[in-house]
Amino acid sequence: MRLKGKSILVTGGSRGIGAGIAKTLAEQGARVAVAYAASPESAMKVCENLPGQGHIAVALNVTDAVSVQTGFDEVLKTFDRLDGLVNNAGITRDQLILRMKDEDFDAVIQTNLRGAYLCSKLAVKHMLKARAGSIVNISSVVGQMGNAGQTNYAASKAGLEGFTRALALEVASRSIRVNAVAPGFIVTEMTNALNAQQQEAITSRVPLGRMGAVEDIAHAVGYLLSDESTYVTGQVLGVNGGLYM
Repeated sequence: MRLKGKSILVTGGSRGIGAGIAKTLAEQGARVAVAYAASPESAMKVCENLPGQGHIAVALNVTDAVSVQTGFDEVLKTFDRLDGLVNNAGITRDQLILRMKDEDFDAVIQTNLRGAYLCSKLAVKHMLKARAGSIVNISSVVGQMGNAGQTNYAASKAGLEGFTRALALEVASRSIRVNAVAPGFIVTEMTNALNAQQQEAITSRVPLGRMGAVEDIAHAVGYLLSDESTYVTGQVLGVNGGLYM
């Protein structure tokens, strides 16, 4: 229960890694705001299945500044505090650069990078008054090592890591910490759709010989949000089975 008494907002929390993070944070005692952009039913279902009490689903489109403000207002009205923010919302629009549409490049940057900026800006505003708080950005191993067909995604995640370090320097004097977790290949609905040959091609590249579980990411996030990591800031924690060192 290392997060007992903490109130935490998770963007993109209605499915996949975000839902797994929300579950683990709730198991560790936090009240969780599960933010969603277009799936209220999924977000509500996630909330209903979380252990503990006081969790909420909140509409929050990270690409829309007005939506972000409205979502944060609802969270702060309900929780009266914000101890942690997990910038998890993200999309992919994969394509080789010569075939990539400009709007697909822009959409990924807007969601994955600008979305983290908009949410962090409001979170910091509240955390500065409290002189405490922790922000965790969900990056990707792709932002560190690159991947063909993902120039937009890699750029957004590499930018997110630079954003993490710069913001950590800005707010450290107020005891606010900013870190990132960079997942490798994680078992999700997307990877489950791959055939056996495709999954083998992925795991053969991982020194630990397997894909990671959502819980592997969630526990790393929980640590960075907790008081066990009060001397950790500006760091990118790779959770990738040794794929990138």
